[in-house]
Amino acid sequence: MKPISVKDSPGKGRGVFAQRNIKRGEVIETCPVIVLPAEEIDSLELTELYNYYFAWGPDSKDAAIALGYGSLYNHSYTPNARYCKDFDNNLLRYICIREIKEDEEITINYNCDPEDTTPVWFDLAGQEDIEVC
Repeated sequence: MKPISVKDSPGKGRGVFAQRNIKRGEVIETCPVIVLPAEEIDSLELTELYNYYFAWGPDSKDAAIALGYGSLYNHSYTPNARYCKDFDNNLLRYICIREIKEDEEITINYNCDPEDTTPVWFDLAGQEDIEVC
C-alpha cells in the first residue's frame, strides 16, 4: 500500500496524508522536479503554478516544480516532515522528523528549516498551521 494520499485539508485546500504510521527518519516520498531557470520565474508568476514552486539551485535563483505529491505538502511551523533538495539529481526527498500517525496530515516548513518561524508569504489568519523554499 502506498504510504500517502492526497485529500482535502480543512482551510488549506488539498494536502498529503499518511495512509499508515510513518516512523521518524523514514523517507516518505522522493519526487523528481522540473527545473525552470531564473529568467522564467516572472512568467511562472502569471500561472497557478506560482503557488507551488520551490526556490532551486545552490543560489536559490532558479525554480522547481515537484512532481508526485511534492508540491502539495502544506506548511506548518511545527511540521512532522522536512524536505531535502538534491540538486545533482533534481529530486526532493520528504523525510519524517517525528512519528506520523495513520490519517495525519504530513506537513513541512516552507522556510526549509523545520524550526524556522520566519513569516511565510501568505496569510495564515484563521488557520492553525498552513505550508516552499
